[in-house]
Amino acid sequence: MQFTEQDLETILHALNFAAEKHQDQRRKNRTTPPYINHPIHVVNILWDIGGVRHIPTLVAAALHDTLEDTDTTTEVLAAHFGVEVLALVQEVTDDKSLPKATRKQLQIEHAPYLSFEAKHIKLADKIDNVRDVGHNPPVNWTYQRLIAYLDWSEAVVAGLRGTNEKLEVYYDEVLREARQLLAH
Repeated sequence: MQFTEQDLETILHALNFAAEKHQDQRRKNRTTPPYINHPIHVVNILWDIGGVRHIPTLVAAALHDTLEDTDTTTEVLAAHFGVEVLALVQEVTDDKSLPKATRKQLQIEHAPYLSFEAKHIKLADKIDNVRDVGHNPPVNWTYQRLIAYLDWSEAVVAGLRGTNEKLEVYYDEVLREARQLLAH
């Protein structure tokens, strides 16, 4: 597949946009890395592990948390990146007005019905989050909460199966490793 200079510019614009929107945010892990590392990891997982070359999917992966976790509006996202990217970001965005338990249950219920492209983003997102739970867990989480997160992510991913074998195999490896790390 041939990529254009415009494709690269679009991906870089999305990463820069996400970096600006998440600039004051940090992950809740022990080492509190900058939040932007997470969207970058998600794009990287899609590209390196999943072999995803669909530009709107990669762009939406870079932006997947902007509607949920920043002041970005749907209008701004559409103006910068178009309606296809906006639709993908919206598919993987939780409604923060709902209670957390409801949002988590809805992710499980909606996973099988996401578009093919959104399923890729959701898989890569869960891979990066599970990897963090195993290697660099959030500071105030109990062992039980960490295990509950892994179990929940497994239920979400069950609804994404059949999308990308490489991502699914990698998720299984990362999940197994996280469980082993937490057991010790």
